Amino acid sequence: MGNIVAIVGRPNVGKSTLFNRLVGMRQAIVDATEGTTRDRHYGTTDWNGREFTVIDTGGFTVNSEDIFEQAICRQVQLAIDEADELIFMVDVETGITDLDLTMADMLRKQSKPVHLAVNKVDNSVRQADSYEFYSLGLGDPITISSMTGSGTGELMDAIVAALPAETAGEAGIDDGTAVPEVPAIPKLAIVGRPNVGKSSLANALLGEERNIVTPIAGTTRDAIRSHYNKFGMEFDLVDTAGLRKKQKVTDDLEFYSVMRTIRAIEECDTAILMLDASQGVDAQDMNIFHLIVKNRKGCVIAVNKWDTIPDKQSNTMKEYAAQIRGKLAPFNDVPIVFTSVTEKQRIFDALKMALHVCGNRRRRIPTSELNDFILPIIEQTPPPTIKGKYIRIKYAMMLPTPTPQFAFFVNLPQYVKDSYRRFLENRIRGEWDFGGVPMQIYFRQK
Repeated sequence: MGNIVAIVGRPNVGKSTLFNRLVGMRQAIVDATEGTTRDRHYGTTDWNGREFTVIDTGGFTVNSEDIFEQAICRQVQLAIDEADELIFMVDVETGITDLDLTMADMLRKQSKPVHLAVNKVDNSVRQADSYEFYSLGLGDPITISSMTGSGTGELMDAIVAALPAETAGEAGIDDGTAVPEVPAIPKLAIVGRPNVGKSSLANALLGEERNIVTPIAGTTRDAIRSHYNKFGMEFDLVDTAGLRKKQKVTDDLEFYSVMRTIRAIEECDTAILMLDASQGVDAQDMNIFHLIVKNRKGCVIAVNKWDTIPDKQSNTMKEYAAQIRGKLAPFNDVPIVFTSVTEKQRIFDALKMALHVCGNRRRRIPTSELNDFILPIIEQTPPPTIKGKYIRIKYAMMLPTPTPQFAFFVNLPQYVKDSYRRFLENRIRGEWDFGGVPMQIYFRQK
């Protein structure tokens, strides 16, 4: 299972700059003005083979009259509650402030690992200044410069060291020792933006009205599983904070929904990503889709509220599906089902497709069968010669991992391009049904 690491701290200490560096992209807006980060940002990163989710929070303040700052503080509290580890950022230039002391006191009272990151340490004088942060009582400070990247390696080492140990299957070890753990009952999660019909779909499937609690103090924090056993289908449905009655979505609920969506994706076998037919695919939908792929989960797209689309023609559905697949490329063999939960249209088709994708995710191909199919294709279309070097693939095997992963043994693996990797993946997908399931292909030295 993945893990969530939240970056917290008072305003303008460099949280968003660190976030951008860790996830490898300029995703969060960085500005010298306090309170720039209002919306929540989240992304995935990896270090020494371990993947985890990083969340950038807004600056923590107390007793503020500003409505945005009040909302940000509530979300920081939610991040502390939901995250597995915390990065507490402080600024060596300003030293310890009253806000730092307040937050340090809050963090000492909880049991999660806290990494004290002293930012803007880029010379020996500031290195000496960082020693005052020992007084916060949060262990050894890790001195970093989120602008230049110095010290972030030590910070990542500390984060990974505090993560729970991975099983062989979770790690995707390809040495032949990993044993797939196939759960007896599939786990499905319904995810998506607020108000796309997630709660309505869950209620329709379960045959009862479900009131999912909101993130107010005293609310149950654990993911709620509902067992389904009807019409010859049996599975566990993972509820998220998004599975709630339609109501006004506040900033707090939006943030909480993102946190729970990440959790639901990590815990499921296949995710049903619901879209609003009237709104199409937006950036938030793509964020959730990329999280599904990054976590190697199966995916089914359910385009809800199809009954609200006016003037549908015989090819409207086909054209709409083509537009969605264009945005999901290159992973574009995801099943797409057009539903209307209120009209009870094709909701069980979405369910059956999700269970079918669970089966695809567990599919195993014997080594002899795989080589009988793929080696003639490789012989007919070998990898292109690079720098006068001939690349020869000897044989292939499917790794004993919980998700579809293949190893191709080759004399010069470093010269095999991504385009050839996609070529092999497309041929495998054309022969065996891996629809809706991410696939990994590795090239190993023979």
